[in-house]
Amino acid sequence: MEETVIVKKMSRVGILGNILLAGFKLLAGVLGKSGAMVSDAVHSLSDVFATFIAYFGVRLAGKPEDEEHPYGHERIESLASLFLGLILAGTGLGIGYTGLQKLFAPEKLEVPTLLPLIAAVVSIAVKEAMYQYTMRFARKLNSSAFRADAWHHRSDALSSIGSFIGIGLARLGFPIMDPIASLIICLFILKVAYDISRDAVAKVLDTSCSPEWERDLRQFVEKDPGVERIDLLHTRQFGSRIYIELEIAVDRNMSLINAHTIAERVHESIERQYPAVKHVMVHVNPGDEK
Repeated sequence: MEETVIVKKMSRVGILGNILLAGFKLLAGVLGKSGAMVSDAVHSLSDVFATFIAYFGVRLAGKPEDEEHPYGHERIESLASLFLGLILAGTGLGIGYTGLQKLFAPEKLEVPTLLPLIAAVVSIAVKEAMYQYTMRFARKLNSSAFRADAWHHRSDALSSIGSFIGIGLARLGFPIMDPIASLIICLFILKVAYDISRDAVAKVLDTSCSPEWERDLRQFVEKDPGVERIDLLHTRQFGSRIYIELEIAVDRNMSLINAHTIAERVHESIERQYPAVKHVMVHVNPGDEK
């Protein structure tokens, strides 16, 4: 219940904030004769769609298992993150194309007014605040979709920094810097889009956890007094959750009941220690003869 409330609250803040900010930046860009600020406004508008996608991705991923999906629906969240990455890439390429058009038509360049410069400062402050707000709850929910949405906010803040620099230089007598700022914004956005998409694809493909994470897990399991050694450890990321296959060796002369007790203890302790773990399969092997 608490998770649903947080998701709804974040989505409302993201959607309303981006609509108001995009409208303000678009107005400032048009009235202030700044192509960089218009590009920045388009980026903010894309954040509205990004938040919608993150919201529905997280809601659908949270659905319980059913007969057709016995492993749950967590992978939907990774697909939502991938979609977000593609939206970001499309936005970045569109902004870059517009910047190139103006760059190769210098006769059409205009010197921006002070209004777009003010809009850039406002955007930097607002979008960084939205990044911090969204990322705080994304970590709490362990949500890759809302992490992607948070980075969407920060990429908008970075693009506004580019707008500020470009507009400022254009006002100082270098109007060509306005479309160059659009190209810089494009590169920032494409980098974030690549990072988000790569992470989403890795989770869709059941990629294993990092070597550091597996090493920490291995050390944790080996601390159990009943575990002689670990014979096999496989991990895979399924959306925002983790599945583990584990083979442990125990005293070969131990009763089946005691061996089962150790396996259950290892299973339960892993799920307590690592909240992102959804399922652990523990297989028991006989230890070495003594």
